[in-house]
Amino acid sequence: MIYQKHSNMVSRRIMDEVILVPISRNAADMQNIYSLNSTGARVWDLLDGKNSAEQILQTLVEEHEVDAQTVRSDFDSLMADLREIGAVEEIQT
Repeated sequence: MIYQKHSNMVSRRIMDEVILVPISRNAADMQNIYSLNSTGARVWDLLDGKNSAEQILQTLVEEHEVDAQTVRSDFDSLMADLREIGAVEEIQT
């Protein structure tokens, strides 16, 4: 599965975090602003429409020296959250 960032989501890096703001909603409403921690920010960087989910998982395992099962669980949870807020879209391959 390959994901890409949705075009209606603006992101800004602040230190080790990434702030996501959907441009199709009221940006002044703080409930529509999302923050990704450093690991989430790394995943966001890798969501380029070219890397598969498996490639991203492998990169995270290598970079963080964490077991694959933990990375998979965290990644699946993050992707579910990103899909729910409309931050990502799946690319048909």
